[in-house]
Amino acid sequence: MSDMITADLVDLDLSADTKEAAARSLAERMVAQGRVTDLDGFLADVAAREAQMPTGLDGGIGIPHCRSAHVTEPTLAFGRSAAGIDFGAPDGPADLIFLIAAPAGADDAHLTILSSLARQLMNADFTAALRSVPDAEGAAALIRGDEAPRVAGGTGAASAAPAADDSAPASDDSAEVSDDSASASQDSAVAPGAASAGATAGSTTPTPTPADSAPAGPFRIVAVTSCPTGIAHTYMAAESLENAGREAGVEITVEPQGSAGFTRLDPAVIAAADAVIFAHDVPVREKDRFAGKPTVDVGVKAGINRPAELIAEVRAKAARGEATAPAAAGRGAGAGTPVERTGDSTEGYGTKLRKWLMSGVSYMVPFVAAGGLLIALGFAIGGYKINKAPSVMDHFLWTQADSWGALLFQIGGVAFGFLVPVLAGYIAYGMADRPGLVPGFVGGAISLTINAGFLGGLAAGLIAGGVVMAVQRVRIPAALRGIMPVVVIPLISSAIVGFLMFVVIGKPIASAQKAMTDWLNGLTGTNAVLLGALLGLMMCFDLGGPVNKVAYTFATAGIAVSDPGDSAMKIMAAVMAAGMVPPLAMALATTVRGKLFTPTERENGKAAWVLGASFISEGAIPFAAADPLRVIPSSMVGGAITGALSMTFGATLRAPHGGIFVVPLIGNPLLYLVAIAAGVCATAALVVLLKGLRKPAPGTTPPETANGGTTPTATEPKEQPVAA
Repeated sequence: MSDMITADLVDLDLSADTKEAAARSLAERMVAQGRVTDLDGFLADVAAREAQMPTGLDGGIGIPHCRSAHVTEPTLAFGRSAAGIDFGAPDGPADLIFLIAAPAGADDAHLTILSSLARQLMNADFTAALRSVPDAEGAAALIRGDEAPRVAGGTGAASAAPAADDSAPASDDSAEVSDDSASASQDSAVAPGAASAGATAGSTTPTPTPADSAPAGPFRIVAVTSCPTGIAHTYMAAESLENAGREAGVEITVEPQGSAGFTRLDPAVIAAADAVIFAHDVPVREKDRFAGKPTVDVGVKAGINRPAELIAEVRAKAARGEATAPAAAGRGAGAGTPVERTGDSTEGYGTKLRKWLMSGVSYMVPFVAAGGLLIALGFAIGGYKINKAPSVMDHFLWTQADSWGALLFQIGGVAFGFLVPVLAGYIAYGMADRPGLVPGFVGGAISLTINAGFLGGLAAGLIAGGVVMAVQRVRIPAALRGIMPVVVIPLISSAIVGFLMFVVIGKPIASAQKAMTDWLNGLTGTNAVLLGALLGLMMCFDLGGPVNKVAYTFATAGIAVSDPGDSAMKIMAAVMAAGMVPPLAMALATTVRGKLFTPTERENGKAAWVLGASFISEGAIPFAAADPLRVIPSSMVGGAITGALSMTFGATLRAPHGGIFVVPLIGNPLLYLVAIAAGVCATAALVVLLKGLRKPAPGTTPPETANGGTTPTATEPKEQPVAA
């Protein structure tokens, strides 16, 4: 840790009276040492992390921390406050403040060292020594591990250096390393007093069997800890639980799921455990491994502040026989559907349904983009009659442009042929994992056969996933389990889905699809303009989120046929134009009124020119995340204007993506660009107006600073984005 903190990064007389001022004071030292390149940008990242959860801990400790692109190397800064600073801890202000800065791509070894420091903060001798050390050099030496803590009445060796040797910690995500070897290699990064306790992922705390435990051995607990950044709270909670486990006479094994990855607990250890503790603020990864056991599920700070209570609570649950539901039959350790693995098991059905549908859409979009652009290029090269050309297998001349146009058109048509099967297949995959792929693809292909289109694909995917989930719940003899995934489930589920699509629901869905197509083709005048405005609002509401995807999928569904109608191509043009507005507007606003934005936002504005021109709405997300109440409504106004104007001008588009790079393929291209410019100017003007009217938050500096910067984002109200 010798290169992570020096005396220049220590302030033993920190005079700040707020956590924002303390972070700024310590961050300025990092800037002076060349460890941070953009002060305001880094403080914005610190503030964003603080908004997720206060970083104050019991015992007078504050640990503001973040991963940031503005950090050049892993760095620690330490401040000691005589008056104390409120970091949101239940027991009052903090007098020991550690600002932990990790680069966005920090390597595993450095993150392991930072985690070792986090564990050391649970050592009373270590914190007492920091409160009494007389000089900055001595404080830096204590934190680096060059000196052992010496406190009154102590031995001077109660706690050793947190990872003095950078080579000691093992990478957390070496899945091949056994739990025992991972513990052995990383224990050197933790206090000798805790050497018998596992100090990292997969470590255990063997203790004498308590008097009231079963003769077979001590009460065994497995635990998982995690926090949003995976640097500090994750490992402090692990250390706290291990310490409490020793005091309670139980054997506890902790899996910290840190930002450097994690080493999975041995399945045998989990199987032998009597109970489970989850102390986490982000979803537990591979949660099904711990199913079927008495479980306590709390936030990570509870694991730090009241570990003994958690252990007592989970032991009481075990005594009463309370346990979570076992994992579904046929699923191995670490199983669960893709949606379950990326979310919370307590999510409602509505949330899961949205994720299932978005799973299908996300896999479908690349086929849409590739196929649509190829078809559009085919038309551009060969003309609008290229769809009548014979197969290039029968007729292709290397020197004829028409042949090349026909080739691109036919390749794009093949890619488009996968849209509905991929949509259905991956909706089923999101619901039931790999067993859902076969019936999902079969149902999607049948949807094309019976002309049920995208509506049929949606229904087929949901039906296929539901059928597979139902089949998986059936108890079967052990001898048949080996053939279930490759024979039984695909056979039964495909037959059921095929029967339902062909015989039961196929015709009604095909009729609904035809009615929707006819309605779109009949849109004219005011109805078309209103639809364009609505789609523009949806495209700008959450900038690449679910609502945006619904509008985009609606548009692509209309052109994903061999001969789309004029109305469908107008809708596609309106949707793409509206999606370009937010990032282009933010880029324009940062150009004309840069003083209203932070230096980081002004840099993001430069990138937003390219992102917006390429039809990547997500280019506006950094602005919406920092100021959602001004940016998102302004973007929606501009998007609605652009969508309505595009429909009014009758602009058409065969390509589902491409931004300004497909302007030559657009019908009425000049008026199309006018529609985009109108929306961009409207959004930029509204953002500038609203930001100019706001009052600086207390404690911030005026917008007109010496360097032309703006109010530090670290002290702005911590508002969350609508979607990211």
